[in-house]
Amino acid sequence: MASFIGIYGRAMADVVVDRGLDANRVSSELESVGNVLAESAQLRTIWDSPSVASDQKLSLLDALAKKLGISREVRNFVAVLISNRRIHAYSEIVKNAVEQINERLGIADAEIVSVRELGAEERRRLEDQVAKVTGKRLRVRYSQDQKLMGGVVVKVGSTIYDGSVRGQLQRMKEQLTSVS
Repeated sequence: MASFIGIYGRAMADVVVDRGLDANRVSSELESVGNVLAESAQLRTIWDSPSVASDQKLSLLDALAKKLGISREVRNFVAVLISNRRIHAYSEIVKNAVEQINERLGIADAEIVSVRELGAEERRRLEDQVAKVTGKRLRVRYSQDQKLMGGVVVKVGSTIYDGSVRGQLQRMKEQLTSVS
């Protein structure tokens, strides 16, 4: 990892923590800008080009910030990346910033996969259990996978908690084949 990635990531994390900003909102806003950058090669070229005047770049950023409804802090962060010609590493810097924000605030990103749509009460109970096990507040993303047959698979960071029927059958198969 280039050393500047951690420096910019840490700076954004400092702003979020020191000012008590909503980490979920900041992450969402950073992601929105990243999506626009990923979709527009022309925007990436303009923001990274030394031949385009700074005031034009920032004017374009201000228009985008207004359209996306992003906070002053996120707008200023992107402006610093543009001004210092680091916009080419936007996704890596944002990934680092979000990781640092999550670490400092005790937040873990979790993915919960189930065979069917879970109800609000089921989600709450499951999130409470996972939060208790991990000791962290969770930012959860839900998805469905019919191959699970039942139960859920929870991924928090690099740790996977497999409570699916498919996982239980696989573990039984491994036990039966290792006994012989």
